[in-house]
Amino acid sequence: MIKNEISVSIQTPQWKCVESREDSKRLHYGRFTLSPLRKGQANTIGIAMRRALLEEVEGTCITRVKFQNITNEYSAIIGIEESVHDILMNLKEIILRSDVYGIREGSIHIIGPKKVTTQDIILPPSVRIIDTTQHIANIKNSITLDIRVNIEKGRGYIIQNPNHFNSKDGIFPIDAIFMPVRNVNFSIHSYWNGNEIQEMLFLEIWTNGGLVPREALYEASRNLIHLLIPFMRTEEQDIDETDYIPPALLFPGRMKEDVLKDDIFIDQFNLSYRIYKNLKKANINTLSDLLNYSPEDLMKMKYIDKHSIQQILDILRSFGFDLPLNRN
Repeated sequence: MIKNEISVSIQTPQWKCVESREDSKRLHYGRFTLSPLRKGQANTIGIAMRRALLEEVEGTCITRVKFQNITNEYSAIIGIEESVHDILMNLKEIILRSDVYGIREGSIHIIGPKKVTTQDIILPPSVRIIDTTQHIANIKNSITLDIRVNIEKGRGYIIQNPNHFNSKDGIFPIDAIFMPVRNVNFSIHSYWNGNEIQEMLFLEIWTNGGLVPREALYEASRNLIHLLIPFMRTEEQDIDETDYIPPALLFPGRMKEDVLKDDIFIDQFNLSYRIYKNLKKANINTLSDLLNYSPEDLMKMKYIDKHSIQQILDILRSFGFDLPLNRN
């Protein structure tokens, strides 16, 4: 009887994807389970993950549009069925995907008559359109539609201030919706396991295709862990409660002597999903593992390029570390 109780208490929770489907290019669904959990844990995790999925997952969208020879958002364009405002709303609905930060530029240069869709947008290689059939405008006459767009990656919802832009230059801001997760639900199933009540968490995720639900779950979990890292070291620091310290500085330079590198996992770093996945494939799980590789060693891995190396170096240096030089 004692052996059974011990085996239950040390059982590690495991997650599983029990359903995954693509209802359309702009609607993906995933259903996941996590079990076994002790009584109350499923609700704690469910609440935290729902908020993290809705608020902490990054997305990519168009944030600014520039028209040629247009100065009023509500004006009509002769020869085009849609008004300027209608075109802006259509551009706002476009779902994009990018692993690169910063402002990227795209353009549309179409001579009508033609129905303009998202496949007519010229984009940099780092940006991908999820649904190339999304409608933008219908050019009825032999005129040119010339548009330039700014594309950014971010988090949450940002309401643009029109006063920061000059419409006389044909520049119009678009409210940014950086939220690839459309909706999240969770439910809890309780059951008896021996003498202990255990729980199973069911998590349902709907995304717009910018990320699939599995990727969104990974990113939300990683970002949630990153938010909690400061609490792991509060007992070792003399911090004035009124002071704000950036997360990257919560690990001081003396960390090299005080903290075992094996206790710091790459999950705690804000790495892109592609880089994280390739490091895990190489069995690089901890900071200690990563510091055994030089930049040249990492470049030999598939899909690890100079941009990936720079991202890794920036993160390591913010924690007071650096990759070793090539031993060859």
